Amino acid sequence: MQIELRDLSMTYPNGKQVLQHLNLSLKAPSLIGLLGPNGAGKSTLMKLLVAALMPTSGSILVDGQPLAKTERLLKSKLGYLPQDFGLFDELTVVQFLDYMAALKGLHNPKGTIQEVIRAVNLEEKTKSKIRTLSGGQRQRVGIAQALLGNPTFLIFDEPTVGLDPEERIHFRNLFSRTAQDRLVLLSTHIIEDVQSICDQIVVINHGRVLFTGTPEELIQTAVGHVGAFWEKDSIMEQGLHITARINTSQGIRCRAVADKLPTYVKAVEPSLEDAYLYLISREAAQ
Repeated sequence: MQIELRDLSMTYPNGKQVLQHLNLSLKAPSLIGLLGPNGAGKSTLMKLLVAALMPTSGSILVDGQPLAKTERLLKSKLGYLPQDFGLFDELTVVQFLDYMAALKGLHNPKGTIQEVIRAVNLEEKTKSKIRTLSGGQRQRVGIAQALLGNPTFLIFDEPTVGLDPEERIHFRNLFSRTAQDRLVLLSTHIIEDVQSICDQIVVINHGRVLFTGTPEELIQTAVGHVGAFWEKDSIMEQGLHITARINTSQGIRCRAVADKLPTYVKAVEPSLEDAYLYLISREAAQ
């Protein structure tokens, strides 16, 4: 599957422009991390990709065909977990998944329901009502419904929110395995999730694409722009964006990004989070 976004823009009826002239290519197999601050346009972009919204201008092509002509086919191949996904609290886990399987048009879904329940580690909760589940367990039910029917295109919006560290590692591995022969789009604020499993990254802010490429390529853009220093040695420096403060036995060690590092700051190897924050801070300064 290949999805092309060509000069895509979206303006809401109240006049707010959320996306501006986006051009992207999403091609299977790959696991693509979608990064950006709150309000950057990530959720709107995902709603456009699943045809929940129609763009103000531009086009979305699915395997070379306009989305408007292939919407039904796309949705038959789609697994989607929106950030505001709702659950029916009075249904049990297996009842809810059976309902979602029916909406997807799956026949004799018992086997696939058991398969996704195992995949998300909810075997002991199959007969529990959803209202009795913890936040992390509810999130796992949402991931399970997205996996129903072995979709070839999966979109997850903040899928690891509410999960403990062990669960997050489990789902990183699950998403990575899933993307070996499919297209998976993962929107998240957790940079560690992206760094662990994504082979491509898209960064958007203020409705515009700031970067597309591999994690390594994004990190390379920040080489020479990330530094560390002791807080006691610092002075107020315009253009220095502090990204972390760590208490140590010798005092507070700071980490920062800047177009030009001050002399008291020692350049260090960037992390993916450093590179992302440098990209966002540089764009904000322009």
